Amino acid sequence: MGIFKKNNSTTKVPKVAKEKKEVSVSETKKLAPFTSSVLIRPIVTEKSAILASKNSYVFAVAKTANKIEIASAVRKMYGLSPESVNIQNVRGKYVRRGKVDGHRKAWKKAIVTLPKGKTLNIYEGV
Repeated sequence: MGIFKKNNSTTKVPKVAKEKKEVSVSETKKLAPFTSSVLIRPIVTEKSAILASKNSYVFAVAKTANKIEIASAVRKMYGLSPESVNIQNVRGKYVRRGKVDGHRKAWKKAIVTLPKGKTLNIYEGV
């Protein structure tokens, strides 16, 4: 004798056809990466100012971000879709403070190129 009893009911439950779920726009926004966690900050240097005159802008981005996530973050934050996104891993430099050796954190840099005639107002007040 087993503890479990078999269910010998003869009632049949009709099978319902499975419906495909359509993903709405609000759900895709939830799935998209959070823009402020992808774009950390713009890089403001002389070299990046020269690139800005050529419609290329430089950002520090999350280490795990890829080109697609960076492009969608720029599109959401600034309302402009970039022509191209180039990314570069920057190694942390070794530094020394007196007798103590150490190194800075490694980070990722993204160079975002916009179409001709489109600009970002990153360098206001600098």
